[in-house]
Amino acid sequence: MSTSDPAPAPDAEQHPNSTTEPPVAEVGAGATTRGRRIAARVVTTLAAVLVLVTLTLPNRPWQLEPGAFLRIPLEALLLAALLLALPGRPRRVVAAVAGGLLGLVAVVKVGDLGFYSSLGRPFDLVLDWSLLDEAFTFVAESIGRPGAIAIALGVGLLLLAVPVLTALSAVRLSGLLARHRTGTTRAVASLVVVWAVLAAVGVRIVPAMPVADTNATILVQEHAAEVRDRLRDRQVFANEVGVDPFRDVPGDQLLTGLRGKDVLIAFVESYGRDAVTDAEFASVPRLLDESADRLSAAGFASRSGFLTSPTIGGASWLAHATLLSGLWVDNNQRYRNLLATDRFTLGDAFRRASWRTVGVMPAVNQAWPEGAFYGYEQFYSGPDLGYQGPKFAFAPMPDQFAVHTFHQRELAVERDRPVMAELALVSSHSPWTKVPSLVDWDDIDNGEVFRQGIIGTPTAQARTGYRHSISYTLRTLVSYVERYGDDDTVLVFVGDHQPAPVVTGENPSHDVPIHIVARDPAVLARIDDWGWQDGLTPDASAPVWRMDSFRDRFLTAFGPTGSRPRAQPR
Repeated sequence: MSTSDPAPAPDAEQHPNSTTEPPVAEVGAGATTRGRRIAARVVTTLAAVLVLVTLTLPNRPWQLEPGAFLRIPLEALLLAALLLALPGRPRRVVAAVAGGLLGLVAVVKVGDLGFYSSLGRPFDLVLDWSLLDEAFTFVAESIGRPGAIAIALGVGLLLLAVPVLTALSAVRLSGLLARHRTGTTRAVASLVVVWAVLAAVGVRIVPAMPVADTNATILVQEHAAEVRDRLRDRQVFANEVGVDPFRDVPGDQLLTGLRGKDVLIAFVESYGRDAVTDAEFASVPRLLDESADRLSAAGFASRSGFLTSPTIGGASWLAHATLLSGLWVDNNQRYRNLLATDRFTLGDAFRRASWRTVGVMPAVNQAWPEGAFYGYEQFYSGPDLGYQGPKFAFAPMPDQFAVHTFHQRELAVERDRPVMAELALVSSHSPWTKVPSLVDWDDIDNGEVFRQGIIGTPTAQARTGYRHSISYTLRTLVSYVERYGDDDTVLVFVGDHQPAPVVTGENPSHDVPIHIVARDPAVLARIDDWGWQDGLTPDASAPVWRMDSFRDRFLTAFGPTGSRPRAQPR
């Protein structure tokens, strides 16, 4: 070998102490291993967070505070203890089942959050599935059908994903417990002691939510009891339907105190007690006071009180059914069962007493067989009213148009009988983002006038929009009486329910205002013993009745003697 030739490179295997860098493949393998370890730890952490969040997630929106998640769920400790006691395969099976059930509990909690936010009550596992169609319709009417479909698909996928993810998370965490059995056993035992001490002391970070938590167990118990009650309620309601003191009263003995009068019963959407008592809505009682003065100047008098509605935030049909049937209809099971009976409604009473009975429901856009149950000879759905103007959020037409069209078709024509009508007014329906303004009654025609820049300013604030919409409908009714009312006009207008908790806040009452307006003093003299207050603004001392008592009180007050018939069970 020539001395000028370069020396051979040292062999890394023969010189283990060489500082030469390892091959690239070994560097990549090490980095990959570290990456996998980090990813595994991140996934495990996320699994633990998911399980703890689903266990501590409140089911009431007003409890959604950071402190609500700083609780120790007893269910998690008991499940961990069970998993530690089980061998491999049974442990994984139990973890998967428990995780899936935990996911279902989380879905129920989310359902409760939504229903408390919109209807002021928890999700009914037996009856509320039918409301999903109503919810879809509401969203479609508010933002359009494509957006509603996208939201529905997203919600559906999320509801399916939650139980799967919680099951996978529980299985992963069960493996962690098994790999560190000694340490986790000590940790679980220590946390059980801590939980017992906290429970005994009653430590709370969020009011009504103890740090020593059993929320998931309580939730399951409450919903299980509700399911049991719903199954029993069918027979209870059937017995109530069968007792009716007015079912067999002859027509010539019904409503004698209203002979010759046109009686309009108007349900005002979301018109609740808060509208006349909440200081933020002070303009509404002022409007009512001014309206009472204007009606008095036109020769009309008015009386007001409160009714307790069976629903809140929505499900208006339950309130309609309760007031008109004289039965407490607070869920869809009772509603469906009621429609399958021949219960004697206020519409039936007027019809038997020779009134022409009419139903006007602008928000109904398809066949509505319920009209026959309520005793209506003539029913007007939204399409029947012939409106050609713009929509206003959920409302397909302004209330003024619906009332005007009813008047022109039923009261402004030759007729041989007085009219009794139910008017379901919907301009004050959520989301309260676009509110009409009153127009001249002579300019209404087919509704095109509402396109001409004479509408209320859209608002994104729920409480502001709510106040504007209630004021609009009240102005419509008062203006109608001023314009078209006469000695034979009797107007009863009532709220169907309080608005959603986004307006009222948590735990609102179910009370709604009710008013009777008439020019003939003999009409209001019939209800002197009701104790209702003069005018249109009931205060805190005004009488409060359950809404299901109204039918019997009304038929009794306007009957021939003012005495109530004796109930005759079937």
